[in-house]
Amino acid sequence: MIGLVAGAAVLGAVAGALALYGMNGLKGNASATKPLPDGTVPAATAAISDPDCAGAVATAKRLAPFAKGELAALSLATEPRRLPALTFTDGDGRPVTLADFKGKTLLVNLWATWCVPCRKEMPALDALEKAQGNADFQVLAINLDTKDPKKPRAFLNEIGISSLAFHADPETKTFQALRSVGRGFGLPTTLLVDAKGCEIGYLAGPAEWASEDAQALIRQAVGKGV
Repeated sequence: MIGLVAGAAVLGAVAGALALYGMNGLKGNASATKPLPDGTVPAATAAISDPDCAGAVATAKRLAPFAKGELAALSLATEPRRLPALTFTDGDGRPVTLADFKGKTLLVNLWATWCVPCRKEMPALDALEKAQGNADFQVLAINLDTKDPKKPRAFLNEIGISSLAFHADPETKTFQALRSVGRGFGLPTTLLVDAKGCEIGYLAGPAEWASEDAQALIRQAVGKGV
């Protein structure tokens, strides 16, 4: 009986974790860390330590007092790390990269319609973009649905998302690139990125991005105080 109770408790904990972090429908990336035939390392898996990202670490230290409440799970950078060269498409299907947003502080969010916590998180991300999106900051939400390309747009329209620009990566290359550097194991995955493309913070799982805790942290990250 004790064994059955313990087993049920474990299963309950696992179910709870999956309810908070979508794990289905994502492609693996087992070969991502292997060199190419010519001996070079793929860009996504090249060393991402970059001295030019020291400013992001300084920003992370400044944000530490604000990573609380709704954002207590945010992991702030302790070493200078540059994100891989993420590639995806814009709302018109044109290819874009993270470098195209250089000069802006970004909240990069990977999501999919099959991910329940992602669906619940989208209105908060939309509210954050509406409140603070400008020339200095943007919520960059990238959809990873791999089948029906109309489904994510229809979902966003149904729930009244109006401020987020639509971006998509049906081949999940962004997820694979981040996974190769230890930043993508499920959805939603969210990264706070500075204007140089350097990582300030990383969050595995959902957050209430429209909360005052989140709003204050983003204002501080962009340099607009609290």
